[in-house]
Amino acid sequence: ILGACSHPTEQALPRGTRVLALGDSLTAGYGVNPGEAWPVLLASRTGWEIVNAGISGDTTAGGLQRLPVLLEEHSPALVIVSLGGNDMLRRVPQLETIANLNRILDLIHAHGAKTVLLATPKPSITGAVFNSLSAADFYQLIAESHKVPLIEDALPDVLSDPKLKVDALHPNAAGHLLLTEKLFKSLKAIGYVR
Repeated sequence: ILGACSHPTEQALPRGTRVLALGDSLTAGYGVNPGEAWPVLLASRTGWEIVNAGISGDTTAGGLQRLPVLLEEHSPALVIVSLGGNDMLRRVPQLETIANLNRILDLIHAHGAKTVLLATPKPSITGAVFNSLSAADFYQLIAESHKVPLIEDALPDVLSDPKLKVDALHPNAAGHLLLTEKLFKSLKAIGYVR
């Protein structure tokens, strides 16, 4: 989706803007020091105040349950949603995952915040063996349906490189650093970063 954007479509968010990162262990920074997780690094790059609402093991259902309180407490201008990986690992029916993500995006919209969807790679033995993971297809459908920007390849690219991981599922410090660079470039292409 980002590839189709020849010019930014959103207004830049100034320094000090509150942003919520809603996710699982990939957002929480499992396996790295707290200061090495991408929300902290991205806050440093953008000047935004990023609230890391990543919880290891969380699912779309868990994120949906937590979201109303997070929106009320932090009143973010932007929410970066990175959920769905644990749903796929636990074989939650895809329609349930899609329904939860749709409700998450609806809640964010109703609260007056913008959303960026960050796609998680689909579990794949072939992808793991050949280090070529790709995003699950449903992210693109949800992004198109809600007309929100999708950052599709950042996580799959990082998690396809064994040198950038602490284990089979999580980026190491170098992985979080590269992920931050990819997110920064994507957010710039969208227009949120000048």
